Amino acid sequence: MDNFPVVAQADASLPNYTQENQLLVQSPVESDAPTKKRVGSDFDSRMMQRCLELARRALGRTSPNPLVGAVVVKDGEIVGEGFHPRAGEPHAEVFALKAAGDLARGATVYVSLEPCNHYGRTPPCSEGLIAAGVAKVVVGMVDPNPLVAGGGIARLRAAGVEVLVGVEAEACQRLNEAFVHRILYKQPLGILKYAMTLDGKIATTSGHSAWVTNQDARSEVHQLRAACDAIIVGGNTVRQDNPYLTSHQVGAHNPLRVVMSRHLNLPEDARLWETAEVPTLVLTELGSSPDFQKFLLTQGVEVVELTSLTPEAAMAHLYERGFCSVLWECGGTLAASAIAQGAVQKILAFIAPKIIGGSHAPTPVGDLGLTSMTEALSLERVRWRVVGSDCLVEGYLPQRNQ
Repeated sequence: MDNFPVVAQADASLPNYTQENQLLVQSPVESDAPTKKRVGSDFDSRMMQRCLELARRALGRTSPNPLVGAVVVKDGEIVGEGFHPRAGEPHAEVFALKAAGDLARGATVYVSLEPCNHYGRTPPCSEGLIAAGVAKVVVGMVDPNPLVAGGGIARLRAAGVEVLVGVEAEACQRLNEAFVHRILYKQPLGILKYAMTLDGKIATTSGHSAWVTNQDARSEVHQLRAACDAIIVGGNTVRQDNPYLTSHQVGAHNPLRVVMSRHLNLPEDARLWETAEVPTLVLTELGSSPDFQKFLLTQGVEVVELTSLTPEAAMAHLYERGFCSVLWECGGTLAASAIAQGAVQKILAFIAPKIIGGSHAPTPVGDLGLTSMTEALSLERVRWRVVGSDCLVEGYLPQRNQ
């Protein structure tokens, strides 16, 4: 059995940002900000919503880059649009300007994230907008990346381009919360997803768990997977559930499937070893079961040995791989460790109107060492909605003092 100890996460310092940036770039784990005054017109909002629709077409494919959409408007009509498809390819503004052609001169460009002003894998978009002769740029949110962080907006204004910042800022921040978290905290955004019965059980006393929730809820989980870079489970989940951990959608992105196992006491017939279409990574400790490691390699499974296999170490490794979002679909023991070590910031709890009972039936989160209700972790910015016959509760764990 793989046991993952509860270890407190060390505090980390944050980069400093200007007052304007702090207003428009909110970390996904900060407490609720005061209600902001609406920016822009109804038309501006509709165009920015279109930018977000375009950006979502690349869900799960752009890390470590953000999701970005852009729209070019001339005389009240859309004349060009585009989105950033993946890292290394042109940014949204480039595609939109190309689609607009000569109509971009004197036009208004809407973009969900501040245009970049530095040379990376691609040239700066601010210069492209200036060269195209656009009259106005409407920005959803400031880019938290220190390489940008207001520089793109300043460059446009210096060139005489009118810039409006903050249209549909909250929606833009929500779409890129994982990218923002990666930039601010130097780790991927950890999302713990679980499904439980009304009495807080994720399986029966025998371990049977198919299915806690309804088909609508399971379809929603498949969409969630498609939007994430990686999905993590522990050895117990592999042994008991034998999951696929795919998005189950034709043409949709499938996240990297990650198994954390110290001793590699795993079945050889697990579905996760089928890697022809979806990759799998096994994280283990140095020198663990060389024979099973060889078997995994013959199946096309990547194996990485870590000095100490902990949720914190796993997230550090995935950060180095350029990931923005990591979905934890593990059992209660690993979930508790991930929460305690600061590897989880967001909770998605599907609650089914069923009662199983059982004093030893497994629960979503194991022992956190809390002994009084006053120590309970109260979620912030909580939202809930009905999904079929189930209820989905979404919220954020309190941010540790930085």
